[in-house]
Formats: sequence, structure tokens, C-alpha cells
Amino acid sequence: MTALQFNISESAKARINKILVGEPEGSRLRVSVKGGGCSGFQYMLDFDTQLNDDDMQFGTVVVDTTSLELLKESTLDYVESLGSAAFEIKNPNATAKCGCGNSFSV
Repeated sequence: MTALQFNISESAKARINKILVGEPEGSRLRVSVKGGGCSGFQYMLDFDTQLNDDDMQFGTVVVDTTSLELLKESTLDYVESLGSAAFEIKNPNATAKCGCGNSFSV
């Protein structure tokens, strides 16, 4: 079985580390995919201290194996522009996404 890859940009790593300073000891950023949203699936980002049996760890980021199937080869990025700053997931598996970028279909 091939290991599933999930990438984290340097800007995302820096922002996660900055946020983790204010979170409880042992916290990690959990990236997951849930059914819903206007395109079928939606990205969920949350801080969590729990590590489950089906989690894959990528530094300070964890992704459950079910979500990882939909996120394989994706990149978590942190983008700052003049009017906003946010985490973005660049997912090569998405065939469509909504205007806000929080939901997608495969």
C-alpha cells in the first residue's frame, strides 16, 4: 500500500506554530473532510489534542485516513492578501469547488 501524501507549505507551518502557542499542550491542527457544503464535501480545520487510531500525522497536522483519501497530494497553505488571511487547501483531486473555496466535489 502506498503512503498517502499531504503537504504543508512553509507559511502554513509558521502560522500553525504561532497559533499553537495559545492552545492546550499537545494540540495539533486537525484537517478533515465532511459531507456537506454546496459542492458535496467541505474542509474542516480545528485544533485537537486527541490522536485517533486512524490518524496520520504530518508534523503538527493530523488527518484521518478517510479524509486523507480525498486529500491525497493536497497542500495546506496559509495565504495573506490585502483584505484577508486564511488557510487554503489546494486539492488536485477536486473536480469542482464552490466560490468560497470551502467545499468541493471529486
